[in-house]
Amino acid sequence: MTNPNTLAALLERIKRKAPEYFDILTAETNEEFDKAFDVVLGQAISSLERQSNNYKRLDEVGLSGVLATALSIPGLTVTPEAHSNGHVDLLIMADHSVPQFIKLAEAKIHRGYGWHAKGLSQLFGRYTTGRETRGLLISFVKQMNISGATKEVREKMDERSPCCQQGKTSDHIFKWSFLSKHAHPCGDTLEVGHVGCNLFVKSK
Repeated sequence: MTNPNTLAALLERIKRKAPEYFDILTAETNEEFDKAFDVVLGQAISSLERQSNNYKRLDEVGLSGVLATALSIPGLTVTPEAHSNGHVDLLIMADHSVPQFIKLAEAKIHRGYGWHAKGLSQLFGRYTTGRETRGLLISFVKQMNISGATKEVREKMDERSPCCQQGKTSDHIFKWSFLSKHAHPCGDTLEVGHVGCNLFVKSK
């Protein structure tokens, strides 16, 4: 029989040494999972930005693959180019979770609002079934001024309301990022996180 004191000590050790793993594994609601996942995503995005010089020649598929590797931690299975009514860039699933937590992510190299809106249309209008947690649209920004680029996309979304956007966008916990809500054919209003990744490399 397992010693309960030993088990409790093990759980406390995991929580102390790897809180992001612990929170992913113990999430019981979509909100708890999204909150735990944001910690892992933030670390992954920051890692890509610190090594942007190594990735300057990669296309969207290559950058998505690097991101998938960075997001692959105990408790998460991340599959690039997975099938969900088409080939979504990333399928992210919590391992052995009940209820099942699924997140879909589309990644685009930033080329202005039109390209961003196309990615949103693919993610929300095609791949999303309505059963997933908050959707994710990653913008790999290789140009200068990611702050201005994000602001422009956000302002145009609030002006044009793509994909049945409900109300105005709202702030995300991440810099150069925001949230939007959209009416889905399943009958629910679903949320999408738009997350910017600064991959600008200054020429020598």
